[in-house]
Amino acid sequence: MSDATAKKEERRKFQAIRGTRDLLPPETALWNRVEQTTHEVFATFGYGEIRLPIFELTELFVRAVGGATDIVGKEMYSFLDPPEFTAKQISNFISEIGTEETKRLAANPRELAHRLYEYQERLPAKIKETTGSPLLDFLLDLGESSESISLRPEATASVCRAYIEHNMQQLPQPVKLYYMGPMFRRERPQKGRYRQFYQIGAEILGGTDAPGIDAEVIEMLMTFFDKCGLQGATLYINSIGHNADNCRRGYVANLKAALEKVKDKLGPDSQRRIDTNPLRVLDSKLESEQAIIATLPHIADHLCDDCKAHYAAVKRQLELRGVLYQENWRLVRGLDYYMRTTFEITAPGLGSQNAVCGGGRYDGLVELLGGPPTKGIGFAIGEDRLILSLQESGKAQAPQGRDIYIAWMGEKAYATAIRAAKDLRKAGFSVELPPVEQKFGKALGQADKLGAKYALILGDNEVSEGLWTLKTLSTGEQAKFPEPDLLEFLRQQKNVSS
Repeated sequence: MSDATAKKEERRKFQAIRGTRDLLPPETALWNRVEQTTHEVFATFGYGEIRLPIFELTELFVRAVGGATDIVGKEMYSFLDPPEFTAKQISNFISEIGTEETKRLAANPRELAHRLYEYQERLPAKIKETTGSPLLDFLLDLGESSESISLRPEATASVCRAYIEHNMQQLPQPVKLYYMGPMFRRERPQKGRYRQFYQIGAEILGGTDAPGIDAEVIEMLMTFFDKCGLQGATLYINSIGHNADNCRRGYVANLKAALEKVKDKLGPDSQRRIDTNPLRVLDSKLESEQAIIATLPHIADHLCDDCKAHYAAVKRQLELRGVLYQENWRLVRGLDYYMRTTFEITAPGLGSQNAVCGGGRYDGLVELLGGPPTKGIGFAIGEDRLILSLQESGKAQAPQGRDIYIAWMGEKAYATAIRAAKDLRKAGFSVELPPVEQKFGKALGQADKLGAKYALILGDNEVSEGLWTLKTLSTGEQAKFPEPDLLEFLRQQKNVSS
């Protein structure tokens, strides 16, 4: 590497990876408010927080999300643990075969892979011949049992895995859990969609599939959005029945037959889905396909009697709770373990991709993952989209400044300023204490830049008299207070403003 190239590398500015971003103050104050509202509202409905690993075995998501889905097939961040080929192994391999052979293999990826695997297979015996180390033998054996790991693209599978692993079926049923945190999908970044994104979700596992459970989950969601200040949220509901010939399976057969008749008018994605997952065609957002989709059979006309009764009861339960809803026959889920109630909530300010939450019943998932037959229903909120919608509607809080800026002058005043800052912070006020003495005008200018409500002025006179000067920066008014009276005055003003 030349000196110029080395210097250029040193000067390189590191930036967040595409599809990720830093959340900074004051925006993080809104995130904290939304998450605090989550804790408060969900707790009133009897939910407890669960904190989950960020990565799991890939097979968990293959089973739960579906091997044929775009999420598993194209979007997951997966890796072998430990890595299949270490950098040192590749470096030694190149040294062994030489530069010319490396160049030749670079143009033949299949042969290169074959030779790498062949080299890796020879490696243990080769090393054992030279070292005879039992410890090295043990580490080499570990390398043969590497597993595929994936960063979580969603959290429902992890919650169900935890329910099984910790024998939560032995607890009083149903078990109500909620979570929040980052998820990862290698999607094309766009407005409100990132490769590292955040979800808030909840799951009810165990117990019955009583319609009241479904309705209460939705009621909790709408209560949460209302407490967040989200305006214009619209709830859509549907029932997708269950996987039987006289219900959803029969509907899918009819839907596939109808789609085959119009296949040549559909785009390539929808054509592919006719064979892999016909229900997903109903999710299409392509403008050219909307008129065609509108003519397709509706699932409501193919529900069995039990599923029809369950759906009618869910709607009655929502009405009892005063929850407004609209029915959307195109609201479906493509995997077999999803059943009956599905729902989605949209919010303004997000463009065409306006869903801020999706959920539904999945009574077969826990069993699919190796657990006992278990009823389940849940949802996931796109926190990034929720925050964006709140910002677009003007519901984001104004940047929060300091309550008090302490303008101190003189060595004697500094000790008093430190004590004052400690007492004020203990009382719950946000305080800025400059570490060095400032001229009076500069101190007030800094207080103004920080958005402080008050400046507490402490000089030699204030300390010797025991009377502290408090200046209200918005009006310019100032008054002197004995220390105990000052604290009481500030508490009263805080109560008035809140």
